Amino acid sequence: MLHFLLRALFAAFGLAIASRIVPGVTYDAPLTLFLAALLLGVVNALLRPLLVILTLPVTVVTFGLFLLVINAGMILLVSRIIPGFHISGFWPAVVAAVVTGVTSWAGYMLLGDLKRLNTRAG
Repeated sequence: MLHFLLRALFAAFGLAIASRIVPGVTYDAPLTLFLAALLLGVVNALLRPLLVILTLPVTVVTFGLFLLVINAGMILLVSRIIPGFHISGFWPAVVAAVVTGVTSWAGYMLLGDLKRLNTRAG
């Protein structure tokens, strides 16, 4: 459960950064952003694996770039469900997916480094 909440926190941070730098990505309140990140985690856990399998041939032909389309679709879906979280179109969703992905990756790298430091110190 803690892992899921950390993932949601990283996603919320990424969505917040995206809302600052990507025109067309907005949210009304920080709680709305966190709820959107939680739902994004649920959607990514339930729906994304099925979509990845179904679109595998296209993903292979595009050398994995089609995964950006899937990630953008997941963010667009969440924006349609959560009131107060708005994505104005496909391209803002693609850029938001990239920003959120990079932010999440950086967060995991930081946590991994902190775990290694704690293991060495203890």
